[in-house]
Amino acid sequence: MPDTYSVMDMGFHEPGIAAAAGAHGSGHPLPGSDAAPVSVKDLTERATGPADVSVRLVAAAGRVTIGTGITVPGITLNGSSPGPVIRATQDDVVEVTLVNESVPGGTTLHWHGLDVPNAEDGVAGVTQDAVHAGESHTYRFVARQAGTYWYHSHQVSHEQVRKGLLGAIVVAPKAAPAAASATVAGAATSDVLALSHTYSGRRTINGRVGEQHVDARPGDRVRVRVVNTDAGVAPVWVSGTAYVLAAVDGTDVNAPTPVSGRAVVVPAGGRADLVVEVPASGGARVQMSGVSMVLGPPGSTAPAASRPKKDVDLLTYGSPAALSFDPGKPDRTFAYSIGRKPGFVKGRPGVHWSINGKLWPNIPMFTVAEGDVVRMEILNRSNETHPMHLHGHHVLVLSRDGKAATGSPWWTDSLEVPVGARFEVAFVADNPGIWMDHCHNLPHAREGLVAHLAYEGLTTPYRVGGTTPNEPE
Repeated sequence: MPDTYSVMDMGFHEPGIAAAAGAHGSGHPLPGSDAAPVSVKDLTERATGPADVSVRLVAAAGRVTIGTGITVPGITLNGSSPGPVIRATQDDVVEVTLVNESVPGGTTLHWHGLDVPNAEDGVAGVTQDAVHAGESHTYRFVARQAGTYWYHSHQVSHEQVRKGLLGAIVVAPKAAPAAASATVAGAATSDVLALSHTYSGRRTINGRVGEQHVDARPGDRVRVRVVNTDAGVAPVWVSGTAYVLAAVDGTDVNAPTPVSGRAVVVPAGGRADLVVEVPASGGARVQMSGVSMVLGPPGSTAPAASRPKKDVDLLTYGSPAALSFDPGKPDRTFAYSIGRKPGFVKGRPGVHWSINGKLWPNIPMFTVAEGDVVRMEILNRSNETHPMHLHGHHVLVLSRDGKAATGSPWWTDSLEVPVGARFEVAFVADNPGIWMDHCHNLPHAREGLVAHLAYEGLTTPYRVGGTTPNEPE
């Protein structure tokens, strides 16, 4: 590859398998097309007027405190890591100004799980230039989706996220949600964040090691918003009482039921909202490997329990609900097959990640038209698990290993695809842009496990590498 290049020049155009009737086109304009491309730079938020939520985040290289007398090297936002929780109400206009005080190599902010306009996606070299030391950049979007999300750097992301350039986003619904369960959950009476991140080999919750306590009275229903910011899965479970899995990746579960003796496997980048009713006998313990959170009156505790042998199966959990589109009538069908193959990536020989049998940079540009119903098969033929993340969209899981989904509609933006697994997912192409579609084990993305979803007729003025330099992974 040259020192600088456009992602539009990488790999090959992949129009997918178009339906016999109703397909919208054959992909983005190829060389020689008469169509004038639209720049992603113009795909900004249309809402005007003053922001409802304004936040200033100052990024700085330094040290992060993760416990009494325990500091590690990292990157802070407004002096801490994780950075401040951004809180909004559904349909609020959110404006965030990122100031790079001292992060070498530049940085950005990506709004993981929020389907923002493409110009606000925060991917260096694709939707913006990196923000270098002494510079600032303002993002503006409408928080249209209630739920739990997070933000993180997408410039040299495999390093900057690990060092702590991240934070949580909580978007409250306009109206109080319906009861999550008539027997256990109901509408939550309190709301807490449990952001998991590993600093220098030590797992934390909300940036602190060990056990944390949240004051709650017996009978209180606490919504625990679990965010996994690490590269691997983060199983979470509850001891001392049952719980309800109320939401996955920002989308409420339809008709969830009480869970006991099972863990929720939260993929890298994923989120899970648990509603826990504090028992009359004392506290309840929300556990992850090496850290926990006790919910109960001051001084209360709850016994620790080992990780359950069984997990909640999102393919069958909850009850079906009506969909806003028909995934059985796709306009485009794609395959995203992950494997390993000997060759060279960035000049390095080895056995590297492949997509549809091709090595980076000869990777597919999945091309759609606005309004397409898209169906995609994701197949993991490699020897490691992969948490797959498509920017700008949520996908609906249709099946796993040939078994159709029968529970609540499983909408996700961070899908764990184990070794040998095959998923079928679908979504509506309703957010024009050039979007990364990559493994959120970020070192894997750095090693070439990244493709793009592009809407036809679009292009980007930004470039990877060069004097900027933009390095999204």
